[in-house]
Amino acid sequence: MISYAITDPSTLDFNHLERDLKRFSQKASMIVYRDKSNVSQHEAAFVQAAKMYDFEKVIIHGNPSLAKAAGADGVHLSSLQLDEIAEAKAMGLFVVVSTHTIEELKKAEVLGADMATFSPIFETPNKGAPVGLEVLRSVTSQVHIPVLALGGILTEEQIRACERYGASGFASIRYFGA
Repeated sequence: MISYAITDPSTLDFNHLERDLKRFSQKASMIVYRDKSNVSQHEAAFVQAAKMYDFEKVIIHGNPSLAKAAGADGVHLSSLQLDEIAEAKAMGLFVVVSTHTIEELKKAEVLGADMATFSPIFETPNKGAPVGLEVLRSVTSQVHIPVLALGGILTEEQIRACERYGASGFASIRYFGA
């Protein structure tokens, strides 16, 4: 099962980068650097440091050119960036896309995304009503790319439930942050 750590300034401190990456590496098979407030400030340092650990993929959020320049394995695009999938693939990047509807998920697959997150599965701050496990089962059965459950995943029980309902893995900020 894929375990995808989404970092943010509350979980990743560049003053303690090695300590934080070591913590993430104990639970996560993939990691993405995401900081919406400081675009292009730490990406290269993050990628270089993260590659010292056993992550299968080290990913940068939101900008294919920046991901490529930083030496990342891939890029994580928002649901508003689906039209950038082809550009990212042309750069040789692994592409993860955030999705929230079956239509977005199918479009991401057709456009060549390697993987998608689907959210919110459980209750999570500021993300709207959770879709739940039955919707997760429905959407994962309609596409062939790996779908990672996202949203409110805090416990091993929730992770196992997502797997039982068809997810190829899960993504989380708070699960990895503690």
